[in-house]
Amino acid sequence: MLIPLNQIEEEPFSWRERISIPVETLNREELVGLGQIACRGQIRAVSAGFLLEANLSYQQTLACVRCLEPIDEPVDARVELIIAVRASPPAVGELELSETDLDTLYVDEEQLDTRPMLLEQVQLNIPMRAICREDCAGLCRVCGLNRNHGSCDCDEGPTDPRWEALRQWSRKN
Repeated sequence: MLIPLNQIEEEPFSWRERISIPVETLNREELVGLGQIACRGQIRAVSAGFLLEANLSYQQTLACVRCLEPIDEPVDARVELIIAVRASPPAVGELELSETDLDTLYVDEEQLDTRPMLLEQVQLNIPMRAICREDCAGLCRVCGLNRNHGSCDCDEGPTDPRWEALRQWSRKN
């Protein structure tokens, strides 16, 4: 959705939108499915530019990093950003970010396209390591059996003798 920022002065601008984002767009292996994203928010003029406050809600399906089973997870996220219109094109090369830059969204024109902002927020809400449960046993590295559903008789082969001291220590504790 395109929101004209130059028309927001005294009255806040409220909006609602629903968008669908294909999972492939996010390029995250652990993300298996993504439901429709519902967003409602408000933008109002402030001294630093514009303040965007929004709520996102959607369902995401992730793959457990240990057993690869799907994990359905509801997401309800709150977003607060300062929107600033850039006076000149961004500098090329490396830039040092200040702490205020982390909460600021810079736009080149006096309009805000909400789609890139929503894509970024979804990316930020994907956990780095999704685990279905704390005691997940994972997959057998020989036959691929999900050890949460049963056990196998696979010989996992010789272990590296350098790990023996650690194995002995873990048996004592």
